Amino acid sequence: MAVAGPDIEALIRQLAKLPGLGPRSARRAVLDLIKKKESLMVPLIQSMERAVESVKICGTCGNFDSQDPCALCLDPKRDISVICVVEDVADLWALERSASFRGVYHVTGGLLSPLDGVGPDDLNISGLVARAGADEVKEVVLALSATVDGQSTAHYLADRLDGANVALSGLAHGVPVGGELDYLDDGTLSAAMKARRPV
Repeated sequence: MAVAGPDIEALIRQLAKLPGLGPRSARRAVLDLIKKKESLMVPLIQSMERAVESVKICGTCGNFDSQDPCALCLDPKRDISVICVVEDVADLWALERSASFRGVYHVTGGLLSPLDGVGPDDLNISGLVARAGADEVKEVVLALSATVDGQSTAHYLADRLDGANVALSGLAHGVPVGGELDYLDDGTLSAAMKARRPV
């Protein structure tokens, strides 16, 4: 049974579609937005309207930005000889937050998943092959998830990049820094044991 008017209920339903927000969280967010209409809701609406108009997908790497090519692709301090391949823009942003990579990126837009009907033509793979063939590119880092689909995609990309004169590398998998063995899942522990190195 709807407690609020149809406009408020519609807003709750829209917010509940966002990741991490269910109906209860969306209802709380809407209440807060309404209570702080001038200081929170109006600026949020204005920011969203600007984003709808200005945000583009970078034609080079697949990042989101208000310019194409994006700021990362245009940054002269980036090492264009190393391309880091990620599944999604969220992964790109996570790597940027860590400040652990100074090369350039390539977003595939997903992973190969035959069960879900996602094939090579559904992903931005041809763009990667073209970029990897450039003379200045020396290494491609396959920073894909350690799932079955992620590893299948990495193997497929390795095959497609076989003709390019680039070194291929992948992220190490295993025990995170500060991780306690008792709290790790079996897959992580197994990957860590297989990837063990001399001390």
